[in-house]
Amino acid sequence: MLANVFTKENIKKFILDAVFILIGCAAGAFSIIGILIPNGLSIGGIAGICRLLQELTGINYSILYYTFSFLILIACALLLGLREARKLVMMTVLFPAILMLFERLNITLLQEKDIILAAIYCGIFSGACSGLVFSRGYSIGGTDTVAKIIKVRWLPQVGISKIILVIDGLIIVVSGLYFGRNIALYALITQIILSKTIDYVMYGFDAKIVQVEIITNQHDEVVEYILNEIRRGVTNVEVVGAYTKYKRVKIITLCSRRESMLIKQFVSKIDKDAFVTVTKVESVWGTGVGFSRLTDDDII
Repeated sequence: MLANVFTKENIKKFILDAVFILIGCAAGAFSIIGILIPNGLSIGGIAGICRLLQELTGINYSILYYTFSFLILIACALLLGLREARKLVMMTVLFPAILMLFERLNITLLQEKDIILAAIYCGIFSGACSGLVFSRGYSIGGTDTVAKIIKVRWLPQVGISKIILVIDGLIIVVSGLYFGRNIALYALITQIILSKTIDYVMYGFDAKIVQVEIITNQHDEVVEYILNEIRRGVTNVEVVGAYTKYKRVKIITLCSRRESMLIKQFVSKIDKDAFVTVTKVESVWGTGVGFSRLTDDDII
């Protein structure tokens, strides 16, 4: 049993997880201690609650964060089970500890107070934190976990993203009532940048992949063009028209947006009656022409 646990693959994965999470925690702690608090900003999530309570009570921020993290961990274990709670343990222990370290270091990003720059860079560093943690299959243990509890226990018909949106929105509104409307508006900017940064960290800057589907009478010519000129893989799928009952072969390929336009231009030249659809794809993992081989390190 222990031999299965301490395999090279498991040890390698644990080390990679630890490195990614440490870097993520450092980025997240810096965003709060080095950017958010010195510039008098707020944010959604547990970070926003702790920021508000810090101002109201004067209690140290990291202590407040530790308290909320452990409360969420306990709630998760009781309401969702130990299996779900295990995903939170590392962040529950590690992130507040690194927050305390950054409080002692007292490092700030900006030389002087600049709310606009602070809102932007707070979103970037916070998004990097969440993206790195999510990419290794762990959870931050914030409003995402609270939203999951609410969904499972009370609102199964509502999507988690909508619940998170409502929770974060309420936190920002309450923060706005205390800190002022401008701070709430800056918090919205931070949340948007945070969300976009998470996508970039998890899926990359070049993740604008699209799926192109083509039904054409010039099947062989189109396939040859995609394989040899665009240098992408092609899948053929037999389809049947519901009305005509005609059998056709549909060409499916994954490529960049720029390449999709080249394919469209080529098809339009040789077959004006072709039918082409383009669908956005978030990311592509696995072996294929033009794509990297799927490895455990790439599973994000």
